[in-house]
Amino acid sequence: MKAMFPLVIKLGYDLVEVVGERLKKHDDVVEVRDLAAFFTSDVIGTCAFGLNMNCMKNSDAEFLKMGRKALNEQRYGTLGFVLRFSFPDLCRRLHMKETLDDVEKYFMQIVQETVDYRERENVKRNDFMDMLIDLKNNKLIKDESGEEFINLTFGQIAAQAFVFLLAGFETSSTTMSFALYELAQHLEVQQRSREEVENVLKAHNGTFDYECLKEMVYLEQVIQETLRFYTTIPTINRLASEDYVVGDNPKYVIKKGMAVVIPAAALHRDERYYPQPDVFNPEHFAASQVAERDSVLNLSFGDGPRNCIGMRFGKMQAMIGLALLLKNFRFTVCEKTQIPLKLDKKSIIVAPESGIYLRVERI
Repeated sequence: MKAMFPLVIKLGYDLVEVVGERLKKHDDVVEVRDLAAFFTSDVIGTCAFGLNMNCMKNSDAEFLKMGRKALNEQRYGTLGFVLRFSFPDLCRRLHMKETLDDVEKYFMQIVQETVDYRERENVKRNDFMDMLIDLKNNKLIKDESGEEFINLTFGQIAAQAFVFLLAGFETSSTTMSFALYELAQHLEVQQRSREEVENVLKAHNGTFDYECLKEMVYLEQVIQETLRFYTTIPTINRLASEDYVVGDNPKYVIKKGMAVVIPAAALHRDERYYPQPDVFNPEHFAASQVAERDSVLNLSFGDGPRNCIGMRFGKMQAMIGLALLLKNFRFTVCEKTQIPLKLDKKSIIVAPESGIYLRVERI
């Protein structure tokens, strides 16, 4: 994480430059969902695949198109999703693939080219791909059983990079855009976040280093509240690892291997755990409030050994992007801002039906 920070912070400043250039052209109404997607695409491209994708300055970049296709288009559509969830073992035996052939070919090719180039030229970039190459060549890791140690194969490197893409691409960009949408409507929260960023950077002599993130406590609360309010993955699918008696009542037993659906979004809107759950309020994640709740009541990134692989990285890139945007710009609603926001019913993650338009003003 810390090793990849310089790569992300550089792209954060590129994001500020891109927005600034738009304002110079008197284009002050910005569609922030695409803006955030371009930023996170460049971050993932750099850190997971070791390539400069330049999506922020080229919205037609192939990497961006393929990333969206990987998320939004699947080989068997809704039927395939139902089959994979209901009969996972059967689907594995039938070798059912989710990813489209052209998407798989594209990402396998860029991973192959990156690995070959770095090994041939002995290139080190301190990114996610470097760690995967080290695991392939030198280091050993535990497999899922925790009993054996294995070296990563090329196929596993490509798979890990692809999972990193899925975990951090669209989810982080929608979180950033939802956060800006709420901050544009809650100007006092926006101002408090901005003042915190300014004070932290001032304490570090104007340098945005890795330690700054730990001190931006309120901004992290804003991100956590955004993830509660707009739970990116509304339900979490798991398989029971052992028999479980529900509420100590022998009549209700979840058998080992049974599929379980955890309603994360419903828990996040339950007033027993979050007072006034339909009100956007970062104080839901103040230290005193968090201490009173069980950790499983915050499932924005899942929980347990299979929680989101991109949790810390996704939070880091969202915090960097938001911190630099808030330091340099003020966001307010405009005539094109949709209130209340309509969500896309066809999307597999929680996402707006159309764009999120906000007025942007340089500070």
